[in-house]
Amino acid sequence: MQTPHPVVSRPQWDAAREALLVREKAMTRAQDALARDRLDLPWVRVDKPYQFQSAGGPRGLADLFDGKRQLILYHFMYGPDWEEGCVGCSFLADHLDSALMHLRHHDVSVVAVSRAPLAKLDAFKQRMGWRFDWFSSEGCDFNFDFHASVPQADGSVEERSGASAFYSDPDGEIFHTYSAFERGVERLAGAYNYLDFAPLGRNETGPHFNLGDWVRHHDRYDDAPKACHACA
Repeated sequence: MQTPHPVVSRPQWDAAREALLVREKAMTRAQDALARDRLDLPWVRVDKPYQFQSAGGPRGLADLFDGKRQLILYHFMYGPDWEEGCVGCSFLADHLDSALMHLRHHDVSVVAVSRAPLAKLDAFKQRMGWRFDWFSSEGCDFNFDFHASVPQADGSVEERSGASAFYSDPDGEIFHTYSAFERGVERLAGAYNYLDFAPLGRNETGPHFNLGDWVRHHDRYDDAPKACHACA
């Protein structure tokens, strides 16, 4: 059997594994320290009255908390004139519903927001079988103010995948506490954590999930590859 990897005895493998484990533990400790530093970031009060569209009518940012103190908002790339949601964002969104029941019991609400009209979001959500709350920011500045939609010199708008976190205090004041984009939200796609354990790893040529050369909408894996708007 041909393999690109050296084939060694069990004691040799154990020694190599122990050497890697030292580095893995150092990385875990570094990630723990980074998480603590993330919590220590200063906050910004959100005073602007944003209005989002939902099936139940207009909603303010405070409504998206749904009674929780903490809100994680996923910036789902879906431009107003797009035919469907971004492939990479859909890949990440496939992981969301399973986490919701746990997060809600930990005082955290999670929603998605996109600039596409609500009718498009609802149709795509139904097609994909998702249950999480998805709001349209059509007609308001939210995406632009939080750098999820970036105007370009040619008049077009670049959509960015990302997530922003907010806190609502007992007086109802809202604070923006954190944002991350592109590979900064990659950890939210749990399938990648499994692939990092797999013998061939991620086995892709793209730099992150939006540009991966294997990810599809989960109902399109039997179809030919289709470029994401963000990757075209």
